[in-house]
Amino acid sequence: RYRQFYQIGVEAIGSESPVVDAEIIEMVVELLARAGLTGFELLINSVGCQTCRPAYVETLREALRPLASQLTPDNQRRAETNPLRVLDSKAPEDEGVIEKLPSILDHLCDTCRAHFDAVRRYLNDREIAFTVKPRLVRGLDYYMRTTFEVVHGNLGAQNSVLGGGRYDGLAESLGSKVASPGIGFSIGEDRLVMAVEEQQQPVGVDVFIAALGEQAVSHAGVLARDLRRNGFSVEVAADAKLKRALDLANKTNARRTLIIGDDEINAGEYSLKDMVSGAQERVTRAALLKQLGQA
Repeated sequence: RYRQFYQIGVEAIGSESPVVDAEIIEMVVELLARAGLTGFELLINSVGCQTCRPAYVETLREALRPLASQLTPDNQRRAETNPLRVLDSKAPEDEGVIEKLPSILDHLCDTCRAHFDAVRRYLNDREIAFTVKPRLVRGLDYYMRTTFEVVHGNLGAQNSVLGGGRYDGLAESLGSKVASPGIGFSIGEDRLVMAVEEQQQPVGVDVFIAALGEQAVSHAGVLARDLRRNGFSVEVAADAKLKRALDLANKTNARRTLIIGDDEINAGEYSLKDMVSGAQERVTRAALLKQLGQA
């Protein structure tokens, strides 16, 4: 994890409706898809409310007491102080114990169960794929009902791209006299970028120009301008020997390298090398655009 956290956050405040929950989750899915991320998984759950969750927490605490000695030290402590956090443990050695614990979905009150059923129905209506994960909880008391998370395999053990949930009682707990139910999410900006980059092939430049010599550098600058105006991406290497220039071309994933030296300028022909096949040919300036357009 990075020491500094950059996030993209969204909050929808003022409604308790499960329709809003579905809208926010749909926004998440659309945002990730438009960012170019594929293969992610949406996890959802309900953590109940102040009516039903306290009884479940006590049930969970009672279930953990005879099993606590089998947990890692951190979760032994949480078993008493904050048993919900035990469900969210990433420690592999705790999996066997956690799988045996009661599910919060079996302890929801009628209102919370109806709310969660509606959220799932609205997501299905929108054809948004999701997995119900009863272990998906939040350790802070102000969260209630819908919680969700998006995970991606490219991020390793810490595979969460974003997390969100409903926090209907938060404003009142901070002293507000006006009820302000809300739901939101936070995307880890760095984690999103990492996940997208992992599955995207690097985009190379169309033409890498190896300018060999002072006269060639001036000539290459004008030629690069003309090529860019015709829609090609171009990078120019100046003051580099040919071998070094070709190494740089490979590092930028260039499709072709144009070699320009004094001999090429005097002859009115450049050496054009295909960086995939290795084939090299001589082309005039007039034929260059046509040749590149066929690449």
